[in-house]
Amino acid sequence: MTFLTTTPARMAFALSGSLCCSAAFAQDTPELDFYGSLRTQVESVHPDRADSYTGLRDAYSRVGVSGQYPINAGLALVGQVELPVDVANARLRDPYDQDENIRIASVGVKGTLGALTYGQQWMPYYNAVAAPVDMFSTYYSGYATYTVFRVAKTLAYTTPTYNGLSFGAGYAPSSGNRRSTSRIDDRRWQAVATYVRGDTRLAAGVDDRGDAGYGKNRIYGVTLSHQADALYLAVKYEAFETGNRQPGGFSTDGNRAINLYGHYALGKSTIKLMLAKVDNYGDEIIHLGIDYALSRDARLFAELYREAETAALTTRRGGLADVDAGVRGGRALAVGLRYDF
Repeated sequence: MTFLTTTPARMAFALSGSLCCSAAFAQDTPELDFYGSLRTQVESVHPDRADSYTGLRDAYSRVGVSGQYPINAGLALVGQVELPVDVANARLRDPYDQDENIRIASVGVKGTLGALTYGQQWMPYYNAVAAPVDMFSTYYSGYATYTVFRVAKTLAYTTPTYNGLSFGAGYAPSSGNRRSTSRIDDRRWQAVATYVRGDTRLAAGVDDRGDAGYGKNRIYGVTLSHQADALYLAVKYEAFETGNRQPGGFSTDGNRAINLYGHYALGKSTIKLMLAKVDNYGDEIIHLGIDYALSRDARLFAELYREAETAALTTRRGGLADVDAGVRGGRALAVGLRYDF
């Protein structure tokens, strides 16, 4: 089966064409932005209870197009299509969720009353609560949270910002949620609130993951971040409220995640550090890294990642399906290159 005949691919190209087709009968030309980011790392991985290895791994490379067509002064059609490129495995798929061969495929409207979008897209909870501490460059970025990044068939709404305050919400049916990394065959909804004052940002939200067989299944989270010249600091707290009383599970009731993240820009370099405690998903995590800008579009990066329990570490070039909880953690040292275009 070729790539263009797959259902996600047909959806992606149909959505990318919809914005252009909508503008074909109008007088103005839509604004289109073609972009990409190639990110590859060489890594040395040392699991605590499995064989060590050295190899090549993709760090979430992607290509895409985003567009906007103004309907009038206060309303515009928007759309985006973004495809993953697993450089290390030479495949059009996500390096972590290797069943995912489309990152974003969404259309919507944006105006003075906010933004309403539909399709596979970044989720409101991730954008508000998890993203402020997800700023590393390697494959190992983003694991110190319980939420998902993107979900198919999501309807999302974001309000305008008024006096620094904004709200967002999202809903995905079971047919979308079961294709997410949660693999839960039930609807999912999220709600968030964000307040920004100067260089300080406070966000809180709830992620109702859907019934996974034990009733209530929610994550509550709050994040506080602040930019002080070259120094950026953020702290995140998340907690599970579920019907899962089984000790040691990913979604066990009362599981908590606490992240302390900071980075400092020094000339062409940015030094990053995160300390996290994520119950039953990595447990004690240390993540240290440095980015060095070669140009406006290219950077080198090097990172050391350490987890006490299994979360991110997997087999050589493996992903979500290859994670073995019996490995019980380990460390990874990665050096790579990122080029944006």
